[in-house]
Amino acid sequence: MHFPSFTLILSGVFISYVLYSIWTIGSLYFPPQCSDVELKTKSCSKAYLKSSPELQLLLFTTVHDRWSRPSDLKFLDRIEVDPEISLTQPIDVPLPLKTRRNGTLFIHVFLTKRSYGANWHAAIDDPTTTYTAASFTEYHVPQAETFNLLKDQQNNDSDKPRKQDGRVVTHLRSKLIINALDYKEPLPRKNLPIDIAQVLSFAPNGRYLPVLHIDLLASRLEDMVPVNTSVSEMPVTVTYSPISFGKLRLWMQFTGALHTLKLMGFTNKDVDELKGIFADTNIVLLCGTFVVAALHLLFDFLAFKNDVSFWKNRDDMIGLSSRTLVWRAFSQFVIFLYLMDENTSLLIVIPSGVGTLIELWKVKKAFRLELKWQNTLLPRIVSGQSRNKEEAETEQYDSLSMKYLSYVLYPLCFIGAVYSLLYTSHRSWYSWMLQSVVNGVYAFGFLFMLPQLFVNYKLKSVAHLPWRAFMYKAFNTFIDDIFAFIITMPTAHRVACFRDDFVFVIYLYQRWLYPVDKKRVNEFGASGEEDSEKKEN
Repeated sequence: MHFPSFTLILSGVFISYVLYSIWTIGSLYFPPQCSDVELKTKSCSKAYLKSSPELQLLLFTTVHDRWSRPSDLKFLDRIEVDPEISLTQPIDVPLPLKTRRNGTLFIHVFLTKRSYGANWHAAIDDPTTTYTAASFTEYHVPQAETFNLLKDQQNNDSDKPRKQDGRVVTHLRSKLIINALDYKEPLPRKNLPIDIAQVLSFAPNGRYLPVLHIDLLASRLEDMVPVNTSVSEMPVTVTYSPISFGKLRLWMQFTGALHTLKLMGFTNKDVDELKGIFADTNIVLLCGTFVVAALHLLFDFLAFKNDVSFWKNRDDMIGLSSRTLVWRAFSQFVIFLYLMDENTSLLIVIPSGVGTLIELWKVKKAFRLELKWQNTLLPRIVSGQSRNKEEAETEQYDSLSMKYLSYVLYPLCFIGAVYSLLYTSHRSWYSWMLQSVVNGVYAFGFLFMLPQLFVNYKLKSVAHLPWRAFMYKAFNTFIDDIFAFIITMPTAHRVACFRDDFVFVIYLYQRWLYPVDKKRVNEFGASGEEDSEKKEN
């Protein structure tokens, strides 16, 4: 009896988990319904918004997250709103001295009747008033300043940009989005979802009040403005927007999940990348993004697994370009350092780091490198057995293709580095060197994939390539094209995603051009004729 492989079982479990997660997200958009019996027995609460009240938002600031008496609140602004219509209004936020000295600031929002006007003391005591609060500031390390390495070296020290010391500084949200639940259907008093039951409040007549929610998912790092002692007030754009029952629950779930990620050690940069996926996204696109991300993770795993299996069982380099392997290992390492220097999301950095380790291991395997200790304090790297005739032929084609590529590649990389030094700003000399190398990798890296194409052309064969791993990588490349528009990443890395599409298309064309020959040795070192003989025996 043939049992499924462990990889197949693991893939099935993973896909089942993805489908279950999508179903869970979709179920958030179906609020509990009141039955006819509950409506007759008054076990359901009607919506306060059903009576179409005229409402207003009262905004206050404090330097504490909680207030005990009205004198703790500093009035900020009053905004008249329609519960069903979005509204945007700019306001100026006064900054207390404590906040300007690297302190915090909190925003307190009340949704109350418009009839109270500016009499906010009576408004906040009304039992039909709803309330929410959130932090108006966050602590972040300011973005490192860039400068021209040559021109700024000639200026005085006072003219040079100040270097960042890594100290966190208070940042104010330049955008504030306030949501109010606009659901108007009756809700059962019992069996309410836990997340809604914790924030739902009721009026004296039994109607449930609209839930106020400050949308922190829409607050991105690019919207945070550093605060200093020289500025006494800062402009902020306040947006009121109604929110549906399902989206409110989904946003509350995501906010809690992002807070958990911070406790697990994820940086603000990583959390901000995830916010970019969730913010301003409808449920269909969000579920599609979730599926795409899950497939990307699955194909990454399958590609790594098949790539390792192929090279683990490989004993020769017949038909494989050794220079392409060295280049891929070098470029992966440089890209990994560049992504780390740019503080890119862990969603991009972790797969890049794993890929770098695999590429370095493949170079060791291809060149048969070993560490030997021969009565010395330091080990010596030695190469294994010599190459056979077929490997020597492959090496000859590989060397010939690299000879012509070097005439184009090296001058272009040198010109690009000089241009970047003269006309582009950088944080340091290390940043310029890394940027120059990685630009060469991104812009001309596909040229180093051409030697393998040239070897395939000369041998008129593609059977020596790990096609299973190649196809998973090809699928991931097309998925990367989608992520290039969703996840924030360096522009060069985004362009490289589309560059790889072109290379994979050529590989697929060569696979079609050189059909299967049973006499040709495949990637496992066996021919089709040998397989046929084994089946007959």
